Amino acid sequence: MNTYFDSEEYSKIDFTTTKIKKGEYDNCTFSNCNFENIHASNIQFVECDFIDCNFSNTVVKDVAFKDVRFINCKMIGVKFNEVNPFLLQMSFKECQLSFSSFYQLKIANTKFIKCNLEEVDFTETVAMNCSFDNSNLIGTIFDATNLEKSDFRTAFNFNINPQHNRLKNAKFSRNTIDGLLSNYKIIIE
Repeated sequence: MNTYFDSEEYSKIDFTTTKIKKGEYDNCTFSNCNFENIHASNIQFVECDFIDCNFSNTVVKDVAFKDVRFINCKMIGVKFNEVNPFLLQMSFKECQLSFSSFYQLKIANTKFIKCNLEEVDFTETVAMNCSFDNSNLIGTIFDATNLEKSDFRTAFNFNINPQHNRLKNAKFSRNTIDGLLSNYKIIIE
């Protein structure tokens, strides 16, 4: 029997020394908590906020993130491709997501606002209608990715090959169009 936590606030808890309890966390807020390198498997987070938390290298196998918001979190090397995909819905604001993976995950309608997505893997990801608002995408991998209706107008440092990704109705600005053409080795001035 899993434990149920409702509308609780967790502040400055170091889950590397205090083990996180398995169960369902509904409408909870985690602020300044450390989840670094822990195994957070088989936990459900529903309508939760994570603010100023460290998730670097956290194992999230079979974790459910249902309408979860991450704000100013450090999430380096997180394998989101291992989460429970059922009702998956996340948003990220001012997060450090470098070296994380969304491989083959369905993350339609996800918002990445002012995030660092350096070398993140979106290979074969369904990322339709996503927003990459003011996010750094240097070295990010888009291969066989469905990016239809996604918004890259204020994203920067991306390299997306239109021949290997689905881009119908995706939005780009004239200032960043070179990120679509870099594979063609043409000079844009």
